[in-house]
Amino acid sequence: MNNFISIVLLKCRPMIVVYVDGLCEPTNPNGIATYGFTVYKNGEHVLDGYGVVGEGEGMSNNVGEYAALCEALKALIKLDLTGEEVLVKSDSKLLVNQMNGVWRCHGGYYIQKYEEARGLVRLFKSIRFVWVPREENREADALSRRAYEEYLLSHKV
Repeated sequence: MNNFISIVLLKCRPMIVVYVDGLCEPTNPNGIATYGFTVYKNGEHVLDGYGVVGEGEGMSNNVGEYAALCEALKALIKLDLTGEEVLVKSDSKLLVNQMNGVWRCHGGYYIQKYEEARGLVRLFKSIRFVWVPREENREADALSRRAYEEYLLSHKV
């Protein structure tokens, strides 16, 4: 009996991996909402982004989480990466489950950012969302914290 080993060569498609995170400090809700994201293409670091969404009434950690997603998707659009396979990783179960259609969005401070994210996602050929533990999201978390710290320094809060 002859044993045949068949090897299937799979076409390796570029993979974009995006880590997103948001926070709202010193109180959640109604504190200072910030975001951070980092992007990798085929394991190589491509770019980082971070910033402040706003301060006070209407701000929450979920606003920051969705702002991170929206800003990351806008960056991918500017880089003309909408045709690539995109994997978004987040430690927010709310964001991941809502973007995957497992949970519904019932409203809240973040509804506008949620709707913006849904619109941006439609521009991508292939995009998936997965939950990761906080420990695997350190870079995006550090960037959202950096935005918060820089905001405090510039506003002497």
